[in-house]
Amino acid sequence: MTEKKVCVVGLGYIGLPTSALLANRGYRVHGVDVVKDVVETINEGKIHIVEPDLDMFVRAAVRSDSLKAATVPDFADVFIIAVPTPFHDGYVPNTDYVKQATEAIAPFVKTGNVVILESTSPVGTTDMVADTLRRAGVDTGKIHVAHCPERVLPGHIMRELVENDRIVGGTTPEATAAAAEFYRGFVQGEVLETTARTAEMAKLTENSFRDTNIAFANELSMLCDKFDINVWELIDLANKHPRVNILKPGTGVGGHCIAVDPWFIVHEGRETAKLIRTSREVNTYKTQWVIEKIKNKALLYEKDYGKKPTVACMGLAFKPDIDDLRESPALLVAQSLKEQGVNVVAVEPNIETHEQFTLVDYAAAPQEADILAFLVAHREFQGMEGDKELDFCGVLERV
Repeated sequence: MTEKKVCVVGLGYIGLPTSALLANRGYRVHGVDVVKDVVETINEGKIHIVEPDLDMFVRAAVRSDSLKAATVPDFADVFIIAVPTPFHDGYVPNTDYVKQATEAIAPFVKTGNVVILESTSPVGTTDMVADTLRRAGVDTGKIHVAHCPERVLPGHIMRELVENDRIVGGTTPEATAAAAEFYRGFVQGEVLETTARTAEMAKLTENSFRDTNIAFANELSMLCDKFDINVWELIDLANKHPRVNILKPGTGVGGHCIAVDPWFIVHEGRETAKLIRTSREVNTYKTQWVIEKIKNKALLYEKDYGKKPTVACMGLAFKPDIDDLRESPALLVAQSLKEQGVNVVAVEPNIETHEQFTLVDYAAAPQEADILAFLVAHREFQGMEGDKELDFCGVLERV
């Protein structure tokens, strides 16, 4: 069992599960987060995010003294940067958190250390990490800097951290080998070696591929509405072809990856990234299209019944059966409707409270609302019906 020490910067949806897993695999882990409440919560053996089994991993790691959290880094053998990489207005990638994290660890990086960027990043960010360390006085010729993008699904993170294949790319062949050796110490999947720039592009490519396929389904749904065709029946029939596999349309695309990562390619690729840009725009537009469809339904109701209806937004999460609201198109729909004067009640069975909405139990929604707008295909919604309903996610399975 290894005695290596790992410093993980960023204790969010990726950093904390990674820290807890490593701490339970024999590593000594020093976790770092700038939010003091997060640090205190973890040091109490508790968690601040919702993820199956994570609480058990964290509790065991803290009790065994293998995991400690702090607001500043410490010396270690391996440094993992797992901080957010959002974008500025205009979809310009924002790597400020990565740079700040790199500057924070620089005083603690020593000869032979491995520095790994796990944050999903624009191509060239790993080189920026190496350059930032160099400018801070670190002899980067004596350390190893690499990129290993996370590839986990919320709700299954603790399992997929171990089982999924990982792509590792260093700024040098030696860095690639050193980082790959580290991951092979706890990953059961294959550890695939490449360059840092290819590893960065691989993650962006995976999510852009998914975004493009979702965009095709979302565009089909809008076309079928125009042509008065049942899109769910259409897709079911088309998928009978042995080489066709159309995805289900939805309210848009959310989450911290698919809704963000394609813009990293578009920003750098400019006019060459035509299809990726268009796919992103289609999925963004689909959410606005949903808002307009609900507003039109509400206006027709008011015309027919002489009063403004109450609309139940069925689901706020960015995908079915999770509590994650990051970049959620369903949440954006509910917020936009409320801002535009529509009477809205929110239904999200995976969270207990929300600062903007009073949550209604899903079973009571048909009595509380005049229109049910199904935005997320949560399992609780299967088979539900109301007097007037809009199904944007196929949860009613009418075919």
